[in-house]
Amino acid sequence: MIMLKKIPVKNEYLLIVATILLLFVSYQLAFKKTIEAWKLNSSLEKKLSQSNDIAIQPDYLERKNKNLDKLIGLYKADTTALRNNLINVVSLLADKENVKLSEVPMQDIANISDHYIIERLQFEGDYFSLMKLSDRLQQENGIGMIRSERLKVTEINTSSSKVKKLGLEVMLEMVK
Repeated sequence: MIMLKKIPVKNEYLLIVATILLLFVSYQLAFKKTIEAWKLNSSLEKKLSQSNDIAIQPDYLERKNKNLDKLIGLYKADTTALRNNLINVVSLLADKENVKLSEVPMQDIANISDHYIIERLQFEGDYFSLMKLSDRLQQENGIGMIRSERLKVTEINTSSSKVKKLGLEVMLEMVK
């Protein structure tokens, strides 16, 4: 302490040196990391704004549309092959459940569109077999989704008596 008093330094210079030293230590401990984080934030914001503008670029949109058209083309199917496959799979399921595939009417023009096909199938059998078939059709993959089902009883007049048959009409919807 006595030596410090002998050094010819004015208190004003000591205050300036202490202030500079304090600023340097503060910069190293807090300000340096804050400034680096601020620079990183501004650079990430610039990158984000540039990536948001990519959807506006026409070349990008054209490439995207071409790729989507290629993907859609891969999923288009021949409707006759699709219908034959559907009838084969459904008739096998009907045979397993002891149900008769009684009718596959011609496709109705109202049931055809650019995006989907609706097939109407009619089955005959007892109630429990028809319900098991309905359940199997819902679980089967690759044949479409059941759009509607309708149970109906038909009476057939024979020479000796009236015969009642239980039928199930199923509308299956498939994507082309």
